[in-house]
Amino acid sequence: MKKEKYNVAVVGATGAVGEQIREVLEDRLFPVGELRLLASERSAGQFLEFRDQRIRVEILNEDSFENIDIGLFSAGGSVSDRFAPLAVAAGSVVVDNTSRFRMEPDVPLVVPEVNAHEIARYKPGGIIANPNCSTIQLVVALKPIHDAARIKRVVVSTYQSVSGAGRRAMEELGQQAVALFNGKELVKEKFPHQIAFNCIPHIDTFDERGYTKEETKMIQETRKILGEPSLPVTATAVRVPVFCGHSESVNIETERKLTAAEVKAILREAPGVLLCDEPENNVYPMAIDAVGTDATLVGTIREDDSVPNGINLWIVADNLRKGAALNAVQIAEILIRDYL
Repeated sequence: MKKEKYNVAVVGATGAVGEQIREVLEDRLFPVGELRLLASERSAGQFLEFRDQRIRVEILNEDSFENIDIGLFSAGGSVSDRFAPLAVAAGSVVVDNTSRFRMEPDVPLVVPEVNAHEIARYKPGGIIANPNCSTIQLVVALKPIHDAARIKRVVVSTYQSVSGAGRRAMEELGQQAVALFNGKELVKEKFPHQIAFNCIPHIDTFDERGYTKEETKMIQETRKILGEPSLPVTATAVRVPVFCGHSESVNIETERKLTAAEVKAILREAPGVLLCDEPENNVYPMAIDAVGTDATLVGTIREDDSVPNGINLWIVADNLRKGAALNAVQIAEILIRDYL
């Protein structure tokens, strides 16, 4: 018998993504019974708003998941590594927003608009992985094109906002901008270089091939989500001085020729996509327009004349919302509808 309400725990409740999760749960009228807000000892004790209630943040510990139906995790890979199995053992289903479980073969990696059927594989492990924020917006746009003409190759360059590195990174950008205008010394803590008025082609650590972990995540996750383990994908990830909203320049090659008009028609009907492509009227996706929206914005669609079947796209989304919180809540909605 279906429940009317479900007890939900948010791990990392005081972080940027945790705040978005609360907002999305409220916006989408998710049937929450108890909302348990969990964080480190440093953040515990404060009160956060949810549906006209003030809920006290509790310290995350081994007993935090008693009577919890769904755990939404966004507190870092080491926290998920320790506490997600404990949540599952207590009877919860975990939707994990970190990279800890994404590439585990038995853990479904899900974007609901793309591969919602994978949610059925959450048993027996009890964990569903939320992809990288940049991967989510990419595959939302790629999947309908792949279905129509089969993609042969993907080249993506990301322009990622500082919110992807957390609230402290957003503060650093603001503080550096103010310091520069006032002739004061810059403080660099979250990034190895000045981020204000600069672009840094360095997100996460570099491997022996010269790729960053962020780039490798996008490559591997895109293949897994699309169910194409050998799909040629390459990525370049860049941090840019934007507070929120990730942008991507994407070049794809397809097996069957698609015109720009055909791609626009496909994306106009695609779930989760908002076509913003009227360059003659200065209408195209921009980060400032994506913030606070659920959709993935796609535009400046052009045929790539350098290859027989090439298409260029510009893709933008709110990395904290669709790139994290919304995607997790959408997974939870399917869980309670079909599986719990």
